[in-house]
Amino acid sequence: MRLLLGAYTSDMEGTADGIGVLRAGSADDALAGGELSFGGTAARAASPSWLAWHPTQDVVYAAQEAAGTVRAFARTGEESFAPLGAAVPVGSAVCHVATSPSGRSLVASCYGDGRVVAVPLAADGALIGSQVAVSDVADDAYADLGMSARVPHAHQARFVPGALVSTDLGADSVRVWAATGGALNQRQAVDLPRGSGPRHTVWHPSGHLYVVTEYSNEVFVLRPAASGAWSLVAGTQIIGTQEGVDFPAEIALSRDAAFVSVSIRGSNTIAVLRVGSVGSALTTVALVESGVDWPRHHVIERDTLLVAGQRSNDITSLTIDERTGVPGRVRRRVEAPSPAMLLADR
Repeated sequence: MRLLLGAYTSDMEGTADGIGVLRAGSADDALAGGELSFGGTAARAASPSWLAWHPTQDVVYAAQEAAGTVRAFARTGEESFAPLGAAVPVGSAVCHVATSPSGRSLVASCYGDGRVVAVPLAADGALIGSQVAVSDVADDAYADLGMSARVPHAHQARFVPGALVSTDLGADSVRVWAATGGALNQRQAVDLPRGSGPRHTVWHPSGHLYVVTEYSNEVFVLRPAASGAWSLVAGTQIIGTQEGVDFPAEIALSRDAAFVSVSIRGSNTIAVLRVGSVGSALTTVALVESGVDWPRHHVIERDTLLVAGQRSNDITSLTIDERTGVPGRVRRRVEAPSPAMLLADR
């Protein structure tokens, strides 16, 4: 299996040259449990810390975090890409990009200024930079209670059935947007506890959205009603973590959606939570070593967990016991420069 690596370059004190290539076994293997190898740079880019595919075209998009721009890259070979058009400015410290299922827009989340930005896409996947739609920044609901207002930090956007949802780590809110057209029209904001820091989300097939928090080490469960209104239905602490020491990063589902895994920076672990009550409840079942320093991102490919160690400059591979959802010891490792995220190739 082949994966692309988002990474940090010298403009963010990283050592990568751009988008990297990771091989897990042979490139055409259906499984990811084989020997790991780093295939070099697929495309030069400035700190492409997050990557996303176009839904139908062989085009990958990068959030160029330090530059505050997004850029499209078209495939030129099995492990090479070239820029497709110019970079498009979107906002300060853009840290995430997501493409709409229709392939008509790219949504960028900007940590530095809190903006969520929609960039329209041409039929060939190129960015149309002259028509970007910029959201208002998130309101701090707790400022209405007499507390000082905080700086918004948009961190991720995700298309879910009937809506677009985005997290704001600074305002402790999950925002719900209308998912039609290229405009950004906010329908609702769901406020989480002050200081929790909602970071990333994953959609469960039961119709629940799981939100991991960077500061309070929790996972919250949100659900939309038939009317379209969203509500907070549950939340759980990730047992074994320490607030102020551990900082959750990514959240992912097991292949059968029976378990949730969370990468924990600080203790450098992976937390596994069991899904119960038809998706509305989560319970911590294990906390295991990731084998890397600062596990910024991880992906599950069937029975294999791949973890990106930002500070240790490596990727590890752990085999998952699919009966329990728990990864075992590190089986394979490869050096890779300043990895920030992993994206399965096509």
